[in-house]
Amino acid sequence: MVAAFRIVEINGGEVESPAAGRPDEWLLGLPAVSAGYADAQIDDYGGLRRRAYPWRRGARLRVEARFTPGEGTVVGTAGFGFWNAPFGPGTGLLPALPQAVWFFYGSPRNDLPLAPAGEAGNGWFAATIDAGAPRALAIAPLAPPVLLLNQLPALGRRIWPLVRRALRISFSRLPQRMDEWHAYELAWTGQGCIFRVDGGPVLQTTHSPRGPLGFVAWIDNQYMVATPAGRFRWGVEPVLKPQSLTLRGLRLEGA
Repeated sequence: MVAAFRIVEINGGEVESPAAGRPDEWLLGLPAVSAGYADAQIDDYGGLRRRAYPWRRGARLRVEARFTPGEGTVVGTAGFGFWNAPFGPGTGLLPALPQAVWFFYGSPRNDLPLAPAGEAGNGWFAATIDAGAPRALAIAPLAPPVLLLNQLPALGRRIWPLVRRALRISFSRLPQRMDEWHAYELAWTGQGCIFRVDGGPVLQTTHSPRGPLGFVAWIDNQYMVATPAGRFRWGVEPVLKPQSLTLRGLRLEGA
C-alpha cells in the first residue's frame, strides 16, 4: 500500500509529488543553503506517539531511487526505511534509544557508530540497530569504561564487536552508484532483516529491531559524529548546489 505521508519542508527543502509528471514519483530536494538546518522529508508517524508507530516485524519496503549528485558530493544525510524517530521535530518531548532498519547515506563529515572497528561510519550503506534491546540495556552501565578502552586500538578491535552485537547492529556498504536508478527492497521479519538491491541480497542479518517503527525518506544537511572512542558532535553543512532524492514506485506492505 501507499500511505498518507506527512510532508516536512525546512529552510528551503521541498517535496514534490507527483514529480516530473509521474504519479508514482516523489522528489525530495534541497536548494543551495548557506546556513541553518534544511530538510525535505516524507514520513508516516507525524503526530503519533512512538508506541503507535504503524510498522512492525513483517513489514516490507520496495522502491526505486536515485540521488543527485552522487556519493561523496551529497552533503548531510539521506535515505529511506523504518526507524523510531529518536529525536527531532515532532517526535515527542523526550529522546529515545535508536531503532532502525534502513538504507542510509552519510556524507564524509559524518561518523556514526555502525561500521566495524576501524571503518568510518559514513557513505552509502544498509544497516540495522536496536539500542534499546535488553542486551544493550544490560551493558549500559559499562558505557564509560567501554569508551575508555575503545581508545586503545588493540582492545577496541576486541570490545567493539561485542557492543555491536548487543546493539543489534548490522552494516553493509553498497557498491551501487547513488546517482543511478536502482531497485531497493528490505524485508523486516521476526527472524531478521534482508536488504536487496536490483534483486540481489546486499545484507542479510538475524538482527531485527523490536519496533514499532515509522517509515521515513529524507534528505538533509546535518552531520553527526558519535564514535566508539567517545567523540560526539552534531552540526549542519552548507549545501553549495542543489541536491535531491527521487523515489519511484514506493510500496509499503506488512503488519
